[in-house]
Amino acid sequence: MDFLSIERVTKTFGGLYALRSVSFTIDEGEIVSLIGPNGAGKTTLYNCISGLYDYPEGNISFQGKSLKHLKPHQIAELGLGRTFQVTRLFNKMTILENMLLGQHYHLRTGLWSALVRPGWVSAEENRSEEKGLKVLSLFEERLLPRINDFAETLSYANKRRLEIARALVSDPKLLLLDEPTAGMNPHETEGIIHLIKKIRGSGITVLIIEHDMKVIMEASDRIVVLDHGEKIAEGTPSDIQNNEQVIQAYMGKRYRHAAS
Repeated sequence: MDFLSIERVTKTFGGLYALRSVSFTIDEGEIVSLIGPNGAGKTTLYNCISGLYDYPEGNISFQGKSLKHLKPHQIAELGLGRTFQVTRLFNKMTILENMLLGQHYHLRTGLWSALVRPGWVSAEENRSEEKGLKVLSLFEERLLPRINDFAETLSYANKRRLEIARALVSDPKLLLLDEPTAGMNPHETEGIIHLIKKIRGSGITVLIIEHDMKVIMEASDRIVVLDHGEKIAEGTPSDIQNNEQVIQAYMGKRYRHAAS
C-alpha cells in the first residue's frame, strides 16, 4: 500500500486543464519535491490533496483511504498538514496562540468547558503550550524568544517559519510545504534544508513545492516535474538534473551549463 497515491487526477477551470491525468506515489519516510514553471499546476494539486478543490477525474488516497470528497478538516484529522504559498496566520494573535490553534482538533476543550474550567482544561492547556514551545525550539532564536509577539510583527521569512511550526504542532504524518524558503537569504535557506531533513528524521513524510534548486537537489529523495498540468518527469535529483525535457521546460540552459 502506497503512503500517498495520486491516480490520474484531472482538474479544470472553465474548460482549461490545470491538471491532466497526473499520477505518482509517495512512500512513507520520503522527501519528494514537486517542481515546474509557474502555472504548471503544483499548488492546484496541493489544493486537491488537502481538500480545498474537488476534482472530476482520478483519485487521491492516503494510507489506503480515499480523500475524494472529504472536507479539509477531515483530511487534516487523518494526519495531513500543509503550509500555503501566501502565509495564512492569525496576525492579531501571538506566536504562541497561533501554535495553540494548530492543535485544535486534538483538544477536548469546548465552549462550555472553557467557561466552567474543570481541572482537566488547565492541564490540557499546559500540555498544549509545552508542545508548542517544543516545536518552536526547532527554529531557535527566530521564534522562541518572541512567543508573546503578535504574528503581524514578524518578518516575511519568520512568518513562513511560524506557518511551518503551526503545521508541525498538529502532528502530521504527511507535511505539504509550499515554497518554504520564499523570502529567505542563502543562510536562512540552508537552515530550512536542515529543518526539512530533521522533520523527516522525526518520522514525517514531506512533499515540497519549491523554486530554489539548491533546496530541491539537496533535500529531495525524488522529484516530480509538472508542466502545463501534466507530469513530464519523475526521478532522483540526478535523473532530473540531466533530463533534457525538464531542462527545456523549467531549468533552462543556464542551469545545464552550471551543473556540467
